[in-house]
Amino acid sequence: MRIGGEPASLSLASSVTAAGAASTRAQGPDRRNVVIPFHANTLRPLKVRPLPDDWHPMSFDLDAALDNTVKIGASDLHVKVAAQPRVRVAGRLVDLPGSETITPEDAIAVRDRVITAPAKQAEMDEIGSTDSSYAAAGHRFRATAFSQRTFPSFVFRAVPDAPDAETLGLPTAVAKWGGEVKRGLVVVTGPTGSGKSTTCAAVIDGINATRDCHILTIEDPIEFLHQDKRAIVCQREIGQDAPSYHVALRAAMRQDPDVIMVGEVRDEETAMTALRAAETGHLVLCTMHTIDAADTIQRFVDFFGEQRGPLARQMLAGTLVGVCSQRLIPAVKGGMALNAEVLINSSRVQDLIVEGMSTSEVHKAIKEGDFYGMQSFDQSLLELVKDGSVSQEDALSYSSEPNDFRLSLQTVGAAGQYAGVTGA
Repeated sequence: MRIGGEPASLSLASSVTAAGAASTRAQGPDRRNVVIPFHANTLRPLKVRPLPDDWHPMSFDLDAALDNTVKIGASDLHVKVAAQPRVRVAGRLVDLPGSETITPEDAIAVRDRVITAPAKQAEMDEIGSTDSSYAAAGHRFRATAFSQRTFPSFVFRAVPDAPDAETLGLPTAVAKWGGEVKRGLVVVTGPTGSGKSTTCAAVIDGINATRDCHILTIEDPIEFLHQDKRAIVCQREIGQDAPSYHVALRAAMRQDPDVIMVGEVRDEETAMTALRAAETGHLVLCTMHTIDAADTIQRFVDFFGEQRGPLARQMLAGTLVGVCSQRLIPAVKGGMALNAEVLINSSRVQDLIVEGMSTSEVHKAIKEGDFYGMQSFDQSLLELVKDGSVSQEDALSYSSEPNDFRLSLQTVGAAGQYAGVTGA
């Protein structure tokens, strides 16, 4: 596959492979010359590097592959036994140029190099998956390891420098959370790979630059590194600095924080501790894997079961600042554009939360809440089309209500500009 530039031949050196245990080493196969469809001066040759004595020798050069992943502009590197490594570019998986099929020995070597904390090793053995952070060639990655047909497999997510809200194109209401909000609960939601951690990092960076306070993050793993600016930023990683989210969050209350970021709310205990922290005057940021704002509110309540549901609704209505649900849409000029739904906890929304609102009522409140800075997914999509960031066809394919969205395009843009828009 050619992404750009003239092909340049780069040589892979012959190397040794790991036999599965640190004390067992075997000679691997010779590597042949391969053609890489990139300029030779932009990608590093995939060559074997000397490793410390306590690492498995690797015929697959992980660090060079990760460096090339970043140079290509990919968001993720997938490593799987009996397959060529692949990278995600603008939402599509393509082969990593210059790489060869991953062997079981390669995968074991990657596992032993990346998963080093005893708690993470134990988690991998017990449940078959774990997350960790990894640094290579000046870049940081979130590494997800999981067992697949008994072999370790990996997804490495590239983590850029901590971004700012303007660069990301965050909605105005969300950007303000990083400078104007002092207490309450902020929830950022979306599927895996939708940029939740990036949005949280931008909010944290805004607080860090404007407030004299203590920011405490609890993450699994740590992704964006924050240097102290006006604030003191302490970052704790699950599996290394604390055994679990709820243990770390309980301990946080004795560590004099002003702002707490919880990487993910997964259970009732973590959810309740987060709500109580918000009730006592802290600003709490957290993420959840939900599809929209209405689903987020319902998921929070569902953590507590039917008996404690009314209490959870009262606490959530009293502490919630807002919800930013997001997804990434292919952009016209390449890369991805942020499509965000924003719910702000207005008096109307508070009543809906307490009363056990229906999904349709929450969606209606969002659509009609532009005075507070709210916006639905489709309202956000409309703006992306209007400013030329996203094509009409892609917008329609991601629209929640395609027929209404098509009418909105025709209403705001005149028939000539949006003529030919089709699809359902």
